Amino acid sequence: MAEPKKLRALLEQDGCLTLPGVYDGISARMAARCGFDALYMTGYGVVASALGVADAGTATFTEMLDRVRCIAGASSLPFIADGDTGYGGLLNVDRTVRGYAAAGASGIQLEDQEFPKKCGHTEFRRVIPAEDAIAKIRVAVDARPSRDFLIVARTDARYAEGLDSALRRAEGFLEAGADVLFVESPESLEELRRVAETFKGVPLLANMVEGGRTPYLSTDELAGMGFKIALYPGSGFLTAAGALQSCYRHLKSAGIGTGAEVPMLPFSEMNDLMGFPAVHAFEQRHGLADRHKE
Repeated sequence: MAEPKKLRALLEQDGCLTLPGVYDGISARMAARCGFDALYMTGYGVVASALGVADAGTATFTEMLDRVRCIAGASSLPFIADGDTGYGGLLNVDRTVRGYAAAGASGIQLEDQEFPKKCGHTEFRRVIPAEDAIAKIRVAVDARPSRDFLIVARTDARYAEGLDSALRRAEGFLEAGADVLFVESPESLEELRRVAETFKGVPLLANMVEGGRTPYLSTDELAGMGFKIALYPGSGFLTAAGALQSCYRHLKSAGIGTGAEVPMLPFSEMNDLMGFPAVHAFEQRHGLADRHKE
């Protein structure tokens, strides 16, 4: 199998890159199998699946780093990982960037919210002073191992201070060396277009959340505006939660797992997805298969 292209090389291609949100080993393997070129480790999905709580600043650096290692081990595809606010001050940002890179991420997303942060499409978000946010991006750029590790700079100032403030912050992030600009939650098509027109020629990310604050568009529509990354962080875990609800309700009422309205992946396909053929080949290669027959 050919080596996956680096994220920077993918962004230099024409068009807009579609990034699915992944949050555990199963989602990472399934997204890779479905043919995506790169992935996005969603903070909301990780916090929900790993801790079972809201994405409201409760996850620690070490908990998120553990999931970065999981995603990197489950797929060889490059991926951007949600680094929240960097988990503290400038020293923490430095440690976070170095840790994510060493764990296998291809880039990190850092945002300018106050701690504890919240999901970018929820209420009551506040941002730190612009100069402090810009300093974090500058530190992140210095801390990365090479230019192949991308720094995605996100601002939540549209909600807290208005679009003009968000655009000024994004300009500051660009001057600090950010590779990709992420203006979170524009609230109309006009605002999306203004972001794209303000930063023509700059790699821009648009966050598409089902039921969120931003108009929900396709990758092609975003490409037409000038965006380079169309992010769909919640599509996977929202679908998984809906499927689990249907399956478990059916199991509770019918007393059997099969027959629910949602499709169930055959056990044999699940085994293949998770790598059992490689396990069996390993056992045969090392003589373990024969021992099992004894």
